[in-house]
Amino acid sequence: MSVFAVLDPAVRLAHDAVSALAAVVPTALAVVLFTALVRLALHPLARSAARGEKARMRLAPKVAELNRRHKGKPEKLQAALTELYREEKSSPFAGFLPMLVQIPFFSVMYRLFTTPNDLLGHTLAGVPLGLHLGEARTAGQYAVLGALYAAIGAVCWVGFRRARRAWAASPGPGGASAAAAASPTAAGAPAVPGARLLPYLSFGTVLFAAFVPLAAGLYLLTTTAWTAAERAWLHRGSPVPATAAALAA
Repeated sequence: MSVFAVLDPAVRLAHDAVSALAAVVPTALAVVLFTALVRLALHPLARSAARGEKARMRLAPKVAELNRRHKGKPEKLQAALTELYREEKSSPFAGFLPMLVQIPFFSVMYRLFTTPNDLLGHTLAGVPLGLHLGEARTAGQYAVLGALYAAIGAVCWVGFRRARRAWAASPGPGGASAAAAASPTAAGAPAVPGARLLPYLSFGTVLFAAFVPLAAGLYLLTTTAWTAAERAWLHRGSPVPATAAALAA
């Protein structure tokens, strides 16, 4: 039995919800609306994650100073960091748990839009929602898929620019952001090889979309756009950690 079988009950519920929406609006729009509704339900978790990121950024200068002061003394550094987080009533892992809790929800939605079902037989501008790029044969199919990939790419470009700005505005050793100093692995750890390439990871969403059905691509577009707008709202007036901005898309 597939390890994903445990998700089947939730996938069936999601299927029924999308089908109910599709009885009122076109199925492609129902996919978008369902994705937006799920992201709206998960918004409290996103707010909690944003608070954790802001706490780590606020403590980043102090963490960097402790790293400098206790360089080569891992025991003293760990003790100092523990005391700092205790005094600040925070944690180096603040904000990570809410992000992890969201994974099952996204797994259900991905499985719904990639597993053969009746929803994928519906169309968008005459193109089946279950169509992959490799199965496209007509100019109309390529046009619809191309427009989708272009839209996803545009959203990823916004995330890429935010990540680059955050990286440039956050001084640190080797070009690393100040927020990176507050990460759970920063204590005495060397710079991550290739870290400057992290902002480019946002464009991986476009590549991924090319290997999934059109319905899944609509999901990716909606959830990526939601993430970009949500992070811009939650982090308004404050810089976004470069790595977080890159991976969010």
